[in-house]
Amino acid sequence: MNEAYVIGTGMIRFNKYPDKSVRIMAEEAIGLALEDAGLERKAVQTAFFSNTFWGMFAGQHSIRGQVVLRGMGMDRIPVTNVENACAGASTAMHLAVTGIRAGMYDVALAVGSEKITNPNRGLSLAAYGSCMDVENFEKHINMILEVGKTFKVEIPEESGAPGEGRSIFMDAYAMGARWHMDRFNSTQHQLAVVCSKNHFHGSLNPLAQYQNPMTVEQVLADRLVAWPLTRAMCAPVGDGAAAAIICSASFLKKYGGAKRAVRIRASVLAQGADRGLDEPDIGECLSKEAYAEAAAGPADMSLAELHDATAWGELHQTESMGFCPVGEGGPFAESGATRLGGAKPVNTSGGLECRGHPIGASGLAQIHELVLQLRGEAKGRQVEGARMGLAENGGGNIGVEEAAMCIHILERV
Repeated sequence: MNEAYVIGTGMIRFNKYPDKSVRIMAEEAIGLALEDAGLERKAVQTAFFSNTFWGMFAGQHSIRGQVVLRGMGMDRIPVTNVENACAGASTAMHLAVTGIRAGMYDVALAVGSEKITNPNRGLSLAAYGSCMDVENFEKHINMILEVGKTFKVEIPEESGAPGEGRSIFMDAYAMGARWHMDRFNSTQHQLAVVCSKNHFHGSLNPLAQYQNPMTVEQVLADRLVAWPLTRAMCAPVGDGAAAAIICSASFLKKYGGAKRAVRIRASVLAQGADRGLDEPDIGECLSKEAYAEAAAGPADMSLAELHDATAWGELHQTESMGFCPVGEGGPFAESGATRLGGAKPVNTSGGLECRGHPIGASGLAQIHELVLQLRGEAKGRQVEGARMGLAENGGGNIGVEEAAMCIHILERV
């Protein structure tokens, strides 16, 4: 199997851009990635384009990548359109890596661009529901409600009905958090610690949507979304784009940019399964595959970018990735281990909670952060001696877990 390397990344600041289209944002991110790699457009031999909502919001249901790349003069190359909900961009990355490893290409582009803000806020929130099993949506909501009744956790009445004024995913995450509270006595305060830490990290990232530090007390005092999650604990609605250039070992040798290249040690993709709440989840299973492919383990990771659409997501994934035992994610966060300067810094970018979560682009934003860290170019949020990093990106929801998940492990050359 051929080795694959990241030689360029590009990302625009995630934010709300009423005047920018999916196309414009994608063009900007691609241009930044090519500039970072020191390549001309003609060097790219294939491209994988991630987007989820362009069709729903603007009618561009098909040929999305071709529309963007032809408009940039990048024609006569194979372009694959990728849709995998929140895991779309990391899936595009996985497909690019697969093509390089198979020896089909020497230079591949992975790009994700997403516009979710809309004058009709209800449309923006409702769009997330399409990342679930639409035909069984009511059944899914009823499952959340019925399972929630089995937890010995008191829920304030002001939490409201599922999906009321929010993405339905917040209810799914809230159910997971309450399950963890019931089984392991984790607390809302621990979730606030995770969130406050990410706000600190986001305040150091000029590309983050939210750059305001928040104390634990401020997080807890914020407006309730779906108990135990307050607004600060939930990823914001926003827009953005990110891209990466991946190449083969043979190209890297001729290219002469090895000093800034980052080796891809593992790239794995899987879908979830129908399981009980107390059974091992997709993250636990897939992380073992990633570690085996990388010939490494949790202790070897200098840092991680984890899918924290809410603070509960990060707490849960620190356990699933093996950074701490299952049930101990809360105390692990409280110990300071996941903060810059800690034993295992997590979401140094600010994570989805603060960097932002335009879902078709988020996975490549994670890659962008890992590459900066492994190159030693993360400036005020640099993890000292960063050697290897993990990115975990989940997409959609069926049953009690993600519909899809990608994990990448990258290493400094």
